[in-house]
Amino acid sequence: MPYIYTVPMEEADGSLREIYDEQIQKLGYIPNYHKVFSLRPEVSLAWRNLQNTIRSKMRLRRFELVTFAAALALKCGY
Repeated sequence: MPYIYTVPMEEADGSLREIYDEQIQKLGYIPNYHKVFSLRPEVSLAWRNLQNTIRSKMRLRRFELVTFAAALALKCGY
């Protein structure tokens, strides 16, 4: 049992259901960060807006390298 309650796909409705459907269509799965924010879908949308704003100012390759470097520095395998 997880320590953080998340709303399962079958129970999602409204904007959360839209977020889940979009992620499944786009990625084929629902990323964990969207599940963690499932009780507050507006936070999930704000997180996506933040990511899009950051990505819009750099090439995809640079974004990936920065993300990889940060993960290495934080010893994060996720």
